[in-house]
Amino acid sequence: MSLKKTIIRGGLETLYFSGLHHLMRPVFGGVGAILTLHHVRPPRSDAFQPNRLLEVTPRFFEVLLRWLKRARVDVISLDEMHRRFIAGEFQRRFVCITFDDGYKDIKQFAYPLLKKYEMPFALYIATSFPDRIGELWWLGLEAVIAQNSRIGMLINGQQQFFDCGTVSEKRELWDAVYGYLRSMKTEDELRAVVRDLCACHRVDMAAFCRDLCMDWEEIAELAADPLCTIGAHTVNHKMLMKVPDDAAVRAEMEMSRAVIEAALGTRPEHLAYPVGDPTSAGPREFRIASELGFKTAVTTRPGVLFRAHRDHLTALPRISVNGEFQQARYLKVLVSGAATAMWNGFRRVNAA
Repeated sequence: MSLKKTIIRGGLETLYFSGLHHLMRPVFGGVGAILTLHHVRPPRSDAFQPNRLLEVTPRFFEVLLRWLKRARVDVISLDEMHRRFIAGEFQRRFVCITFDDGYKDIKQFAYPLLKKYEMPFALYIATSFPDRIGELWWLGLEAVIAQNSRIGMLINGQQQFFDCGTVSEKRELWDAVYGYLRSMKTEDELRAVVRDLCACHRVDMAAFCRDLCMDWEEIAELAADPLCTIGAHTVNHKMLMKVPDDAAVRAEMEMSRAVIEAALGTRPEHLAYPVGDPTSAGPREFRIASELGFKTAVTTRPGVLFRAHRDHLTALPRISVNGEFQQARYLKVLVSGAATAMWNGFRRVNAA
């Protein structure tokens, strides 16, 4: 993972300091971009933070907003983005700001800055989180490894033990276990392993949801602001491609929308697929979201938006605002479309 980060960082630096991102933007910049964020909160001092990519600091978030305010782009809502696609109005490039999951720190640290700069934004809510029954399994796995110097796991029917006393051992174990979990055929298998790990090593996985995620009252406060759009993010935050039954996938999307409407009085018209990479959401999910009438649905496949996405509004790419790359110059490269064009083999639409 450190090698991958080094390669990505090197690519972003090269594109920026060579000026290639300026040269490529007229061809590969598209009509706009959707930004993905999760946490906005002060930096933690822990040496072992495998989920740090999901966090940016309030200071960096304000840098992002200041840059958007100065840039020649419109920061718009998801509804306005949808309108522009349908009308074919692309005189100015646009950016949408989106947050997945609905963490408390968004209300505490991000929202005041969004109000200050008058920036519209969207919150995609997995309804099991404010209902306090959600499982943030990736945080449970991090806590198990962080709090122990040796852990045991049942792998292929055999109990195996792993040393993780040093930071380097913890990082190596995280990479191995996370990869093992993501390779499982179903989300239920994955979660059963993490539940077992947390139970055996005295980690309260339920506490993450309670302590970190907004409740319905907090979400309602943000939803009352015209700057805020509430979107659906399924009920249980499952990687939908790992859910074998089409009816269950449909229920995850449809029920999340119904629960949000019951709690807030507003029916969500936009959806974000949990995790959202090509192993988590694909053509089946895109089709079901369209059949359910969502105006748009977003992935985490990296990319900017082109006119051709009008025919793929439930398979939209996003630009991740990654906690490992908190530099304004990286944002400029990413929003220019240069880096994602190279990542996507210069394909404009990736909806397969």
